[in-house]
Amino acid sequence: MTVDCETLLLREAEERDLPRITEIYNQSVLSSTATFDLVEEKLEARQRWFQEHQKDGLPIFVIEKDSSIVGWASLSYYHSRCAYRQTVEPSIYIDASYRKHGYGKQLMNRLMTAAAENGYHAIVALVCSENDASIKLAQVYGFEQVGRLKEVGYKFDRWLDVSILQKVL
Repeated sequence: MTVDCETLLLREAEERDLPRITEIYNQSVLSSTATFDLVEEKLEARQRWFQEHQKDGLPIFVIEKDSSIVGWASLSYYHSRCAYRQTVEPSIYIDASYRKHGYGKQLMNRLMTAAAENGYHAIVALVCSENDASIKLAQVYGFEQVGRLKEVGYKFDRWLDVSILQKVL
């Protein structure tokens, strides 16, 4: 009989987590269409992002397995104009070695709880249309596809569509 002794911890991110958060994000920059960034992010940019989230009260979470961060998630304002202030956009990134183990679901569950606790009205997810796993994850949590932007991103030598998914809380 095998006993699984892994220890999982889902917690609020701290500034000391930023090197690992940046590393996980940059994996996606280089190898996937989960982000349309084309150049790896510098730690300084992620520090500014973290400080803005702190200032605005926007949540950032990390998930640890055996004391090592394997993924992170955040809510960001969907748009900078004031009328959109009650609408947020989720981001979830999992280290490539730990995908398909349910960590994304745990992080999405925490984001949904945080969105409700903070009184947001709607969540809008912009997902590369070929990213079936992310679209399915959002749909599990009640997101509906409300639109599709054709060929708005260009990465890995091809044009990419973006699906717009929304959930009204």
